[in-house]
Amino acid sequence: MTLRIERTDPPTDEERQAIVAPLRAYNVAQAGGSAPELVAWLVRDEHDAIVGGLYGRVFFRWLYIELLVVPEQARGQGTGSKLMQMAEQLAREKNCVGIWLDTFDFQAPDFYRRHGFTECGQIHDYPPGHQRFFFQKRLDSES
Repeated sequence: MTLRIERTDPPTDEERQAIVAPLRAYNVAQAGGSAPELVAWLVRDEHDAIVGGLYGRVFFRWLYIELLVVPEQARGQGTGSKLMQMAEQLAREKNCVGIWLDTFDFQAPDFYRRHGFTECGQIHDYPPGHQRFFFQKRLDSES
């Protein structure tokens, strides 16, 4: 087999899928099949507009929180904590091993620590002058 490497800018979704397909096949062979289940809780205002929420996916028995946004006017009033409690309840119902997420130093790392998350990784200078944190919260079956 003769291979060559070429750069494409910007890559198409079809090109991305061509790269993802063999990776997914390999992952399934190693870890078993698992399709991500998308989940979201929406925060709406009095006009029914979405102003925040929590978006994530259950995959390989872990809940990954991709997005958590609390509208500025609702911060400090328990909205973020309520969203996290609802996400954890779902993770427990789905028999998840745990929950993981990432955040920046200028976002909410202390918020996640207060909710029982522990740091499991960090990237310095991403973006330059800041840090990106990775957190996890393992769920035991007795809690």
